[in-house]
Amino acid sequence: MTKIGFLSFGHHQDVRGSLVPTAQEALVQAVELAVAAEELGVDGAYVRVHHFAPQYSAPFPLLAAMAARTKTIELGTGVIDMRYENPLYMAEEAAVTDLVSNRRLQLGISRGSPETALDGWRTFGYAPTEGSDDAHMARDKASLFRQAIAGSGIAAPDPRMSGSTGRLAIEPLSPGLSERIWWGSGTRATARWAGEQGMNLMSSTLLTEDTGVPFDELQAEQIGIFRKAWAEAGHSRTPRVSVSRSILPIVSETDEYYFGVRAQRESRDQVGVLDGARSRFGRSYIGAPDVIAAELAADAAVRAADTLLVTIPNQLGVDFNAALLGNILQLVAPDAGLR
Repeated sequence: MTKIGFLSFGHHQDVRGSLVPTAQEALVQAVELAVAAEELGVDGAYVRVHHFAPQYSAPFPLLAAMAARTKTIELGTGVIDMRYENPLYMAEEAAVTDLVSNRRLQLGISRGSPETALDGWRTFGYAPTEGSDDAHMARDKASLFRQAIAGSGIAAPDPRMSGSTGRLAIEPLSPGLSERIWWGSGTRATARWAGEQGMNLMSSTLLTEDTGVPFDELQAEQIGIFRKAWAEAGHSRTPRVSVSRSILPIVSETDEYYFGVRAQRESRDQVGVLDGARSRFGRSYIGAPDVIAAELAADAAVRAADTLLVTIPNQLGVDFNAALLGNILQLVAPDAGLR
């Protein structure tokens, strides 16, 4: 069985048609949708993290609020841009949030994607060391974060205060959290690295490379490379792999109004240049439930993954998105072989 979750970017803007005019509304509705999704049987509620934009930016207070209102649904990120993070403070926040959620966190982290701010992480006070770059800085921070949540000694002790001579770990620790870290990978090379490092793999609707093959085939190749690297590294547990898809079954006049015109335009991959790299964007699945179920069943990467994250149009509000998720679970997933 494939786990099915939703991924929200948390867009908020006071424009015509938006039911999420403010940041407060976006945050409150995220909690309400997590509650509704759990009642529907959705497996995961994930939030995307961006900075200097009208979207979600600080995930841990939001995830904790979602945890307080739910019991079983996985709570995650897709992804946290490590260039902006203090890895030790983040380790404390992550452990606290995981504990109050009864160990339901699934944290996607990464080097991140292009942001609206030019080198915004520098504004946050972070810069690569001489001879390095922001990608290496993100990996170094990820390594320190993972060491910290695993309980490694990090800080030299003051014997007068601690009564110890061994290096001190962060507190609190949440056992098992270190196995629930995912690396957001946009290329085959970073997927291989994630497998070597022992992190789960999170792959979105964008790959920052293009070989001319359809998106799902390139992503399936990426997943195969990840799993091969994982096995060769000798990690003992079975890794998890998630892929994201835009899935919009049209079952009402409202659905047709919002998405009917997009069906033709977004029914195929798009290729362009992003952050200086030729990139391939995956298609959207829009149309009658039986049609998109058959298309998803033929998607090579969806078949290869164990977790499917549905990107949602959060500006249409909780009721619309709960209905959307319900339609996917009831009308699409069974025929697509996902449930």
